[in-house]
Amino acid sequence: MTDNSKRTGAAVEAHYQFLMWLIPAIEKFPRSHKFTTGDRIHSLALDVLESLIEATYTKERLPHLRKANLGIEKLRFLFRLAVDLRLLDRRRYEHAARTLDETGRLIGGWMKFHSDSAVAKNAATA
Repeated sequence: MTDNSKRTGAAVEAHYQFLMWLIPAIEKFPRSHKFTTGDRIHSLALDVLESLIEATYTKERLPHLRKANLGIEKLRFLFRLAVDLRLLDRRRYEHAARTLDETGRLIGGWMKFHSDSAVAKNAATA
């Protein structure tokens, strides 16, 4: 594994690594849930990655970061549902929860940095 976080950003890289773990984990879901709950988790996780990439390459980052942060929160609930339905064991659930918390903290820090920058910029022009 190479360290791409310098090029893409820590939040993007953390979520990419989460997806590398997630996709094979979803493949182990029972057929009755793989194409419903599993697809929803998979799609939502990809949406979060897309939002983080968009935030990396656009000037107005905050809307994309808010969307990614909301996606992380939705994923937390879907993983809770998956463990309650016994689609995931506790060990995998704990790994997912820790990883989502880490990514959420990275996104939160990124949002704080840009909201503080916007406040400072507005104060300088006033």
